Amino acid sequence: MNIHYLDNSATTQVCQEAADAAYRMMRENYGNPSSLHKVGIQAETAVEEARGIIADALNVQPKTIYFTSGGTEANNTALFGAAQALRRRGDRVIVSAIEHSSVYESAKRLSELGYDVQFAPVTDRGVVDIDALKALLTDKTILVSIMTVNNETGAIQPIERIAKLVHKNCPEALFHSDAVQAFGKMSVKPKKWGVDLMSVSAHKIHGAKGCGALYIREGARILPLLYGGEQQKKLRPGTESAPLIAAFATAAGFSDLSLHAEQIKELNRYALDQLQAIDDISVNSPCDALPYIINISVAGIRSETMLHHLEESGVYVSSSSACAKGKRSYVLEAMGLPDDRIDSSLRISFSRYNTTEDIDALIEGLQSGIATLQRK
Repeated sequence: MNIHYLDNSATTQVCQEAADAAYRMMRENYGNPSSLHKVGIQAETAVEEARGIIADALNVQPKTIYFTSGGTEANNTALFGAAQALRRRGDRVIVSAIEHSSVYESAKRLSELGYDVQFAPVTDRGVVDIDALKALLTDKTILVSIMTVNNETGAIQPIERIAKLVHKNCPEALFHSDAVQAFGKMSVKPKKWGVDLMSVSAHKIHGAKGCGALYIREGARILPLLYGGEQQKKLRPGTESAPLIAAFATAAGFSDLSLHAEQIKELNRYALDQLQAIDDISVNSPCDALPYIINISVAGIRSETMLHHLEESGVYVSSSSACAKGKRSYVLEAMGLPDDRIDSSLRISFSRYNTTEDIDALIEGLQSGIATLQRK
């Protein structure tokens, strides 16, 4: 059976170039980057070269990039590190109601620790309500976190506009953006946009799982989550995973936006044309969403039921964020979708390896599922 993998927002296949880079680091350039001898210095050189590649992709200086174990650690470091560093200036933390669980749950934990946590609402398009956000900003606000692209719907947030709003009304606050679903798929410029902290991840762009990075604007101060070493200016101590870092940089180097953007747009149009022609399917993603993601609902069929029906045909999608492990989507709830739409939602997500054959297999699977599962 052919595999039609359309769950690339959960993770992507590691590209051959990234796998080769990791293998070389593990077998040939295997020194500890902190060791002072030649083998260690060679590994450190590779890590610093990778830092430069990630920095270039974000249009920032290499010294502002800190490698982590992934997007979740980067998000946790940003939220807890900023909140603790600025506690004496205030206690209000604002995140959107549609953040990834690594931000959403971190915010809930900050609330338990005594911070005044507020969840900014979104419109029915899944975009942050700017007026509502502005109303939440006070002189006690120390941190605002709004994702660049939503991981379930692909909704693109007006990050530059939000950053200006935050800094104008709360000049002492730090603004963080989780750009895990945006990095490598659209132009991401934290410094130009006015973002103080930004999280990115490797395994969403054909790098290996277990590696990510946090951008920290020069002059922005946050506290570390971990202690015990001199690595990365003590902000993220511990021996750097040089193989995964090298793979991350290699994958980022192959994420050619100009090369892949039109391909993904064409796939998105091809898929939407066929999906919208099916009466029982509703599209939940806004029309201007990142083309890598389409969120739909299939009337009368629960998400998990349709997901497994598609799987039998070798078509792989997800019911929501992979981190939710099947729980109801609070993102779609925040958008105001009715229960039946939420309970029947599916996320389709593309990578540069997908073709129209994958879309054809998806449509065929959905049509057969509607014909058989609705009767049951």
